[in-house]
Amino acid sequence: MSDRVTLVEVGPRDGLQNEPSSVPPAERARLVDALAAAGLTFVEAGAFVSPKAVPQMAGSAEVLSALSPRAGVRYPVLTPNWKGYEAARAAGARDVAIFGAASETFCQKNTNCSIAESFDRFVPIMEAAKRDGIAVRGYVSCVLGCPYEGDVPIARVVEVATRLYEMGCYEISLGDTIGVGTARAARELVRTLKDVMPVGMLAAHFHDTYGQALANLYACLEEGVRVVDTSVAGLGGCPYAPGASGNVATEDVLFMLNGLGMETGVDLDAVIEIAASISQTLGRPPASKTARALLAKH
Repeated sequence: MSDRVTLVEVGPRDGLQNEPSSVPPAERARLVDALAAAGLTFVEAGAFVSPKAVPQMAGSAEVLSALSPRAGVRYPVLTPNWKGYEAARAAGARDVAIFGAASETFCQKNTNCSIAESFDRFVPIMEAAKRDGIAVRGYVSCVLGCPYEGDVPIARVVEVATRLYEMGCYEISLGDTIGVGTARAARELVRTLKDVMPVGMLAAHFHDTYGQALANLYACLEEGVRVVDTSVAGLGGCPYAPGASGNVATEDVLFMLNGLGMETGVDLDAVIEIAASISQTLGRPPASKTARALLAKH
């Protein structure tokens, strides 16, 4: 297996928004800049959401303004509704993301609306983004299981993903929000989705709650997926998914991909240093096994 894989670094947004303590905007900007300097070309910079609902993402406009942009690097931000989109545009965002769910209950808990209502919210965002020349990424949560409903039918995942695709999202990120998926289920999902959209539009976003994320990612790679969402130091979890641990760690995925001979353009040693730094800020060791193993050698 020899190919190039694009990593989408979600630690500064999806990771930090689910950490119990908040990191100041200036420090978050330094984290984003460091990750970009390490070779990551997609680094989530923040989320334009209510600071009351997600205090960890307060000051996302300040983060964007404090960045030192690098050529070829994109800094997407989450904009779950029209108010968020307007705020992101005012802050100069060029890439945004919308967030859907394959579970009705999770959608209600997470966004306080039904799946159908969430798409109603997306329509004006997609229309404005097309007019403004803004790239929109679509997320689908609970693709391999829901904390409230249990198993989620593949047909429902396909329905939500297809709607995002047809609305104009340039990429669909498939989220195993609670990390219950296995390689067989991940493979079956990707195979099914490949029948309705190009595999090049699919990204894998897996949490490692049950230690299955790398196996699941490998199965997706074998099916042709070449975009993987990762989080430095394994930051994060999900406030609406009890017991869910963080996203799969960027370092662990890099170690696996390097072993497979797959190119990423990302410096593993630099990411390890970043993982150690942000973990120190948060007052805990990195969650990733690779970071712990390599830092122990120093």
